[in-house]
Amino acid sequence: MTDDQQAGGGAEPAPRKGADARSPEADGKARNDPPRADEGKAEGDEGAAGNDAPDEGDVKKDQGKKQEEERERAAGRFKEHTRDPLAEEQGEDGTTDLAAASRARRATRMLFDTGRDLNSFDRSYFQSAHIGDIHLRMDARHSGAGMRSGPVPDEELRRLRRVHVEPQGYVQLRNALGARRLLVLGAAPGTGRTSTALSLLDEVTGPAADATGTEPGAGSRVRRVDPDGGVRKLAGSLAGEGEEARRGTGYLLELSLTGPGALPPDEMDLDGLAAALARCESYAVVVVTVGSAANPLLAGRYGRLCPPAPTQELLTTRLRERLEEHVAAVPDGEVRLEDLLAGAEELAVRRDVKDAVGLKDLRPAEAELLASLLAAHQLGEVPRDELLAGCRSLAADQAQEWFAGVDRALTAPPAEPEGGAGRPGTAALFHPVAFRIALAVLGGASHSAVAAAAHLLTWELSVQCDPDHTPARPLFCDDPEADLALSRAELTDGRLEVAGTEVPARLIWYRGSALPSAVLTEIWDRHFPVRAPIVRWLRLLADDPRPQVWMRAAVAAGELCARDFDHGYAELIRPLAEAATPRRRIFAATTLDQAAGHASHRKAVRKLVDDWSRYGTKALRWTAAMALGYGNAADTTEDALDALARIGVRDDGEQLAVASFNAVRLLALPDGAKVLRRMADWTHHKRAEYQDLGLVTTVRLAVTSVDEVLSDEPDSPLADRADWPLPLALAASRPELVLPMADLMWSALNTARSKDVALDALESLLRSAVRGDGTEGTRPGLAALLPALATEENDRRRLDWLLRRMMNDPEDPLPDAQARTLWWLAVPPKERTGEEDSHG
Repeated sequence: MTDDQQAGGGAEPAPRKGADARSPEADGKARNDPPRADEGKAEGDEGAAGNDAPDEGDVKKDQGKKQEEERERAAGRFKEHTRDPLAEEQGEDGTTDLAAASRARRATRMLFDTGRDLNSFDRSYFQSAHIGDIHLRMDARHSGAGMRSGPVPDEELRRLRRVHVEPQGYVQLRNALGARRLLVLGAAPGTGRTSTALSLLDEVTGPAADATGTEPGAGSRVRRVDPDGGVRKLAGSLAGEGEEARRGTGYLLELSLTGPGALPPDEMDLDGLAAALARCESYAVVVVTVGSAANPLLAGRYGRLCPPAPTQELLTTRLRERLEEHVAAVPDGEVRLEDLLAGAEELAVRRDVKDAVGLKDLRPAEAELLASLLAAHQLGEVPRDELLAGCRSLAADQAQEWFAGVDRALTAPPAEPEGGAGRPGTAALFHPVAFRIALAVLGGASHSAVAAAAHLLTWELSVQCDPDHTPARPLFCDDPEADLALSRAELTDGRLEVAGTEVPARLIWYRGSALPSAVLTEIWDRHFPVRAPIVRWLRLLADDPRPQVWMRAAVAAGELCARDFDHGYAELIRPLAEAATPRRRIFAATTLDQAAGHASHRKAVRKLVDDWSRYGTKALRWTAAMALGYGNAADTTEDALDALARIGVRDDGEQLAVASFNAVRLLALPDGAKVLRRMADWTHHKRAEYQDLGLVTTVRLAVTSVDEVLSDEPDSPLADRADWPLPLALAASRPELVLPMADLMWSALNTARSKDVALDALESLLRSAVRGDGTEGTRPGLAALLPALATEENDRRRLDWLLRRMMNDPEDPLPDAQARTLWWLAVPPKERTGEEDSHG
C-alpha cells in the first residue's frame, strides 16, 4: 500500500478498462453517493457487541481522523496547484485577467503581422529612383529650407492649378480669406496645408490661369515670408516704403510653434496684420501646426482648420498627370490614357500593394510617390519588387520625418536657463513624439490608456534629455484632436474588459497597419539614445494592472527585441524573467514568444528556454513554462511537454500550477491529441509527481476557458466558442478528442486527492449549458462529452448525486428542467430503462 493510500489520498490512477476498473474507490463512493441512514446505526451496534469495542473504536476513530486530516491537506494542496498564475496578485479565489490578456495579445500581434519581415517588419531603404525622365526622392527629410522667403515660381503655381485637389470646405476657406484678408490655417504637417494655402492665395490675388500658362510675372503675386520675423515683422514690412509695387500680393507665412520657448502671436498682432493687408489690398495665409500652442489662434476670428484632401482623388489626379506625359510622347492611337489609368488603379487595390503601402489615407507627397510607382510599373519601367519596396517606404519615411524633426529641434543649443530652470517647453516638445510611440505600442487600447502612457513616456524622455533638472509636467495642455491629427490616428467605439466585465470605451488606432512597425523600427534602429527611456517606460508598463496595457507592451517589446536581441535580452527579458511578480514574468515570456515568431531568432529563443527549464532559477523556470505555453519556444509539441514536465515535477511539484496551465494552453493548438496522450502517460506514471502533474492538468483543463488559451490561428475551430470551457469546445469541434478527455476526467474523479476539485470542475461544466441570460450555452459540447464520461452505473450515480446537489444549492439552485435535460444528455436513449422517469 502506498503512502497516498495509507493517508486516504487515493491509489495510483488507473486507466479505464471496463466496469471493474471504473468503479470508484470506497472512499470516493462514500463521499459521492447519498449516505444511507442505517449505515451508522449498524456500525454502532457492532461496536457495542464486543468487550474491547470502546478501545478499538477509539483507535479507529483516531486513525480515521488522521487520515481525514491528511486527505484534506492533500486535497488542499491539489486545489492550490489549480490556481491561475496571476492568482497571488489578484486574490485567492477571484477571477484573473488571463482571458483579457490573451485577447489583448491576439489583437496586438495582428498589428505587427503585416508581411514586411526582417521578419515581421523592416525598413525598405528605397531612397530614390529614376523612372523615365522623373527623379523621385524617397527620403522623408526633404530639403525644403532652400526658399524661406521670396516669390513663388510661376512653374510651381501652374502645376498647382493643374493638380491641386481641393479639401472639404475649400470654398468656405476661400470666402473667409476674401472677407478678412487674413487666414490662420491649421493642419498637421504633410497633409497638403501649404498647397491649399498657395492655391487660396493664387485665386484671391488674380484671375485663374488656364492649364497651359499664366500672365508674365504673375508668380510675384504670391510670396513666401521668412518665418523668423513672425506676424509683427510682416505687418511692419507692409507699412514700409516701396510697398506700392506689391499691391494685391498674397503672402504665405509658415509659423513653427513647437520649438522651446516659441510663443504664438496674439489677437492684436493678427488684427494689426489684417489692417496692414487691407491698406495695400493684399492677402496672407498663416500656416500653423495643430496643437495646444496653436489652439488660441485657430479659435480666434481668423482661424480655420484645413482638412486633408481625399485619398482616392489625390491618387487619381497624380496618376493621370504621370500617364498623360507618357501618352503625349507616343504616336497617336497606340496607347489610350483611360486604359492605362484603369490598369494603374486596378493595380493600386491589389492585396500585395495595399499591404505594402499599409496606410489608410495618403498625403499629397505620398500620393505623388505612389502614383509615380504605379505608373512606372504599368509602363514596364519598374519591376514588382521595386514597386513593393517603394510602397513600403511610405510608412517608414513618415516615421523618419516625425522623429528627425524632433532631433533637429533638440540639437539646437538651449537658451540660458533662468533661475536654474531647465530647458523650457521640453515636455510640450516631447509630447507628440511620446504619443506616437505610445500609440505604436498600445494601438487598439483605450484612448485614455494611450494618453496616460504618452505622458509617462514624455517624463522619461524629458529626464533623459535634461537629467540635471526636473521637467515640468503640463496638466492642461492636452488636445485630443491635435494628437489624432499629428499621429495619423483615429478613434473608434469599442468595448474593453474591466474586472471580467465588458464596458464601452473609445479605442485608438493608427490609420494604417504599417505605422506601428515603422515607428518602432525608426526609434530602435536610428535613435539609439532613446532606448534607455523607452526601456524604463516599458518596465513601468509591465507593472500596469490593465491587460490591455501590459500585454500590448509585452508584444511590442518582443518586436523591439527582434531588432536587437542582445540589447533586448540584457535590458528587458532577463531582468523581467527573474522578477518577483508573476505579471512581469509573463511579460518576459510574451516578449520571448514574440521574438520567437521571427525565424531569425527562433532557434536562439528555443535554446534559451530549454536551458532555463533545465538549469534556471525558480523564477526562470516559471518564465520558461509560460513561454512554452505559446507553442513557439520548443521545436515540437513533444519537446515542449518534456520541458513542462521537468518544471512541474521538480522540487516536489512546487511549480505544478504554471506547468499544468501551459500544458493546457498547448491543447488549443492543432497537436491537441499529442497533449492528451502525454497527460494520460503522466496520470498513470509510477511516480506520484507525474501522477499529480497529469491530474492537475486534467482539472486545469476543465476550469479553463477558450479565451484564456486561444491561439493566433485565424481559422481555429475554437474561435467562435471563446467563452466556452475548453474541454466542451474541443468536444464540440474535435470529436476525436472526446474519449481521451473523458478518460482523463474519469481518473481525476476517481482519485481521492483530486476528486473534490474535479467534481467542482464538473459542476462548472454542467452549469455552462445555459448562459445567465437564458440562452443556450455549451449544450452541444456537453452532449458530446457526458455520454463518454458516464458509461457505467457508478458514474451515473455520481452524476445523479451531483445534479441533485446542484438542485439543492441554496445560493444558486439548478432548475429541475435543466437538471433533467443534463441527465438525458449523459444517458443515451438506447440505455434508458424508464426507471428515471418513475423516480423523477
